[in-house]
Amino acid sequence: MTNLITVGLDGTPQSLSAAVWAAREATLRKGRLRLLHAWVLLALEPNGTPSEKAEQNYWPRRIVEDAQAAVESACPDLPVDVSLVRKDPFEALTDAVEESDLLVLGSRGLGAAARFTLGETGLELVTHTETPTVLVRAQQDAPADSANGKVTVGVGLHAACEEMLTFAFEAAARRAVPLHAVHGRHLPSYAYNRGGGVERSAAEDAVRDAQGELAASLRPWREKFPAVAVDEEVVMENPVAALLHRSAHADLLVVGRRHRGRLLPPRIGHVVQAAVHHAPCPVAIVPHS
Repeated sequence: MTNLITVGLDGTPQSLSAAVWAAREATLRKGRLRLLHAWVLLALEPNGTPSEKAEQNYWPRRIVEDAQAAVESACPDLPVDVSLVRKDPFEALTDAVEESDLLVLGSRGLGAAARFTLGETGLELVTHTETPTVLVRAQQDAPADSANGKVTVGVGLHAACEEMLTFAFEAAARRAVPLHAVHGRHLPSYAYNRGGGVERSAAEDAVRDAQGELAASLRPWREKFPAVAVDEEVVMENPVAALLHRSAHADLLVVGRRHRGRLLPPRIGHVVQAAVHHAPCPVAIVPHS
């Protein structure tokens, strides 16, 4: 691993917040940060570097300089690389992410109409990359309060999520905060009576079964990360609602995206989609097998 975090810049307040968040994450990891802005119309010198004299390069340079100033103010001792390249943004970020441990992008505000600040580029990157990606909205770059902070992770029990759980436990360990593991599921059909009411004893049995499954899935990571305090919670409601309600005061929400391989079209599941659009904190999307 290169211990490198890459942040994509597009000149929006969201991408500036993403740069500061990424800088703090790189500091926690004792790594380095790359600020990347790509523009196909960038004027280059004969040696392939951006021309300082070209007027058309004013805004691309301004974008990276503003981000660099914000990062230096937040994390003055952090090693920072600046990449201003003449490429399509998707191509540039795809190349960069192969060398990175983490990709950080800005994402626009709340609501069903929210979109990534990098538009289709951001969406396509999230669905294709095998590198964890964190989406940050404007004003989500504040440092965590370790006294009240936590990392929340949504745990599904139908498939192995080793990469996601490792990412979540490591994030909590770096921040020295608790990990809140949330599993949401609907009550099984046998918990309802013929009148549509809930049979209390059957519902309690279903909750106990789910709690046992969740505990078993987390046990190996509890053993690997004994210093991380873990709060396990099973919620018998829609998984999306359960996760969003429990991430209200989180420093970071971690969700998984199943890597479907090359034979199936990439996609984002409904849980990830809802987290990106509605979560009140930065969202880490971790591909897993």
